[in-house]
Amino acid sequence: MFIDPGSPWQNAWVESFNGRMRDELLNLWHFDSLLEAQVLIEDWRQDYNTNRPHTAHGDLTPTEFATQWRHNNHSNIRTTNILLKQPQLS
Repeated sequence: MFIDPGSPWQNAWVESFNGRMRDELLNLWHFDSLLEAQVLIEDWRQDYNTNRPHTAHGDLTPTEFATQWRHNNHSNIRTTNILLKQPQLS
């Protein structure tokens, strides 16, 4: 996907994420080394992707959303797996 320079509205999700990361992490820290930056950014990323509620997920954390989705779609997944199962050759 091509995004025109100076057109952040063409990819609002990325712009929202970048702004959040900048406001919550990058503007608050002065990193003394590349290793320190890598460790702190990875910690923030793990928290963002695992523990933090997201409005896109109905204010559930990604882990809660995945659990709920698996529970609600269990029969669909099972049916799909049965339909896709390859016949066994004797």
